[in-house]
Amino acid sequence: MLLKENIPVRYVLGKIKKEVIVVTIYSILVAILYRNFHFSQISIPIAVPTIVGTVLSLLLAFRSNQAYDRWWEARTLWGAIVNDSRTLGRQILSFVDDPYGGEEVEKFQERFIKRQMAWSYSLGQSLRKISPFIGTEGLLNREEIEFARRYSNKPVALLELHAADLRLALKRGWINEYQQVQLDRTLTNLCDAMGGCERIKNTVFPVTYSLYTHFSLIVFISMLPFGLIEYFGIMEIPLVIAIASLLLLIEKMSIHLQDPFENKPTDTPVTTIAKTIERDLTQMLKQSHLVEETKRLESATKAEYYIL
Repeated sequence: MLLKENIPVRYVLGKIKKEVIVVTIYSILVAILYRNFHFSQISIPIAVPTIVGTVLSLLLAFRSNQAYDRWWEARTLWGAIVNDSRTLGRQILSFVDDPYGGEEVEKFQERFIKRQMAWSYSLGQSLRKISPFIGTEGLLNREEIEFARRYSNKPVALLELHAADLRLALKRGWINEYQQVQLDRTLTNLCDAMGGCERIKNTVFPVTYSLYTHFSLIVFISMLPFGLIEYFGIMEIPLVIAIASLLLLIEKMSIHLQDPFENKPTDTPVTTIAKTIERDLTQMLKQSHLVEETKRLESATKAEYYIL
């Protein structure tokens, strides 16, 4: 997603440039026939395009609402992914503990949390149908990458590695059964959010509804010059262009919003969200290791004091 406060007018008009050119030529042609060739019979009552416009406005409003609901659901799911990723990182840092000390637990925590960062990147890129390993550089080791390559769905493979590490931690006594259940519940939440995103990605917006709405829009724009020419004369040209542009922009907006994982400026900002997850988890990991190192230094100082 391209984040920018002010959207360029060139970008907005570029979405409907071809359609506006066709509408302009069409409205000019109607005005020429009416004024120069005295085809006064081509005008129609303004009530006719008004009725069609009312029906069209309802169709566009319904479609825009449905498209925005899909986009907002995608954003809500990724908001849940952020929360569950933070929860998972906190649980790994607070639950996993070796009563005998050692650096193996710290390596386990670092590997697990980095893999969660990579999972966030991998899920976003997979939804956009691009390489799922983009953004995961330095977060996965060689064994994890080779394991994920055997799966068609790379985020699922990373969740499997999460589950395997939880079994390892339980076996070694780093976590107890209750903590394992809590961690598994967090993984289940992440899996549910991933499934929701995939459902939105793989569920196509009804083609027939889009076709009928677009056909109604063409009929309305085709009738509009004939309804305005008798009342506004040559001024029907800018009026038709303005009205048609507004309706075409609404249609384009709904088309873009209905697919929130197509790597377009209107997409859900999955890469930005993944970077936020990486930033937060990195800070949690560094802070936790700093606290552990401080505790070890204090213990070593106390031991040296008693020896002396």
